[in-house]
Amino acid sequence: MKEYEIVWEIFNQCANNQMRDVFIEEVELDEPEEYVKKKFQGKAVTYEKELLADGTVVFHIDASGIKERCTFTEI
Repeated sequence: MKEYEIVWEIFNQCANNQMRDVFIEEVELDEPEEYVKKKFQGKAVTYEKELLADGTVVFHIDASGIKERCTFTEI
């Protein structure tokens, strides 16, 4: 298992509001993608996985029309 810092962002849908909800946690995981699947289990979700050069894994998520992003950085 690896230890990750997860930053979960939920983007505001209001046109003139650039604020977003941000949640940060540290967890031990085998696979970040399994975490995302479990977190959104039972919901209408699509996502794209992005691997950055430094090893960070970013999931760009559409959860029933709401844009979200989960970023996994290994600690």
